[in-house]
Amino acid sequence: MSAIQTQYPNYSPGLEGVPAGITSISEIDSDRSSLTYRGYNVHDLAEQGSYEQTAYLLIYKKLPTAQELADFNELLGAERQVPEQVYQAIAALPKDANPMDSIRTGYSVLAAYDPDYRADVMDFDAKVRKAVRIIAKASTMVGNGYRISQGLDPIEPNPKHSSAANLLHLITGTEPDPKTVETMDVSLTLYAEHGFNASTFACRVTVSTLSDLYSGVVAGISTLRGPLHGGANEEAMRMILEVGTPENAEAWIRDALATKKKIMGFGHREYKKGDNRAFHMSKVAKQLGIEKGITKYSEIAEILERVMLEEKGIYPNVDLPTGYAYYLLGIPIDLYTPIFAVARVAGYSAHAIEQLTHNRLIRPKAIYEGPTYLPYVPIADR
Repeated sequence: MSAIQTQYPNYSPGLEGVPAGITSISEIDSDRSSLTYRGYNVHDLAEQGSYEQTAYLLIYKKLPTAQELADFNELLGAERQVPEQVYQAIAALPKDANPMDSIRTGYSVLAAYDPDYRADVMDFDAKVRKAVRIIAKASTMVGNGYRISQGLDPIEPNPKHSSAANLLHLITGTEPDPKTVETMDVSLTLYAEHGFNASTFACRVTVSTLSDLYSGVVAGISTLRGPLHGGANEEAMRMILEVGTPENAEAWIRDALATKKKIMGFGHREYKKGDNRAFHMSKVAKQLGIEKGITKYSEIAEILERVMLEEKGIYPNVDLPTGYAYYLLGIPIDLYTPIFAVARVAGYSAHAIEQLTHNRLIRPKAIYEGPTYLPYVPIADR
């Protein structure tokens, strides 16, 4: 239960510590600082697997065999194309619209073009087919959505590309190198799923009304947009850029602590001993910096991490290393949260299917603190 005390014994602000459902999709073990997807440690999935294997695991509840993975990759490749009407809707948005508005709009329009959209929501096979399309098209919509915002034409996705390669190819317009793809793939795997977080819970609430998977995904993306959730990786990188150099880092963080400035990329409600995803992503991000000959961002991060741990006992979360890893890949900061969405739609889809399989409408109670039993005053007497 929440450490925040209120006058209401059964109330926890933000529902902290309150179980809101039963799931077999992922588990966060705060004591061990571990995260597992359907029983598999996320480190093993990120280091030895791939985002596609992870997405298969989340949707089909098992790791794929070599043939199953090949078939799944082929299916994803065949489904990466996005209808022209989706691009037209994205192009109609203001040029300075937030990129999260673009992918949210994209999924809203895409829903109506899904051949299974009007299928019975309780049809399990139809839900899985929709989930595969949702996952396959995410990287295409984000990559080409960015191109459209820059006044560029969309690029045809290469069906042989992985999700990470497709995303990088569309954003940059060039064939990505293997190390770049590997870094992106690790981040997508680490971001793919994370229990009943705010956006996933929003997705489950939406589909609990027997709404469609696409509606759940749109609700999830809308929730992810906020800086206290998906936007944290963007703010973490902007913070690192504000620090500027490793020489400035310690003075900057100590001043930020003294003035109670918001420090992004640190702490997590579910992890009291450190976000285990951050450990793995930090390793990958630091290695990328060494290979590119740009180590100042990891050096800044290490100093911030040391002081935060010394002064506050707070560890970094996955958004800190992901922020500077994406920056080293040359990805515009405004795309960090949409990339988070590219990964997380696999988790949203798995949760939507699970919710609909054992559905009960999510309808919590509220504590009322307003006035009661007021007499109605006719408008002429007010």
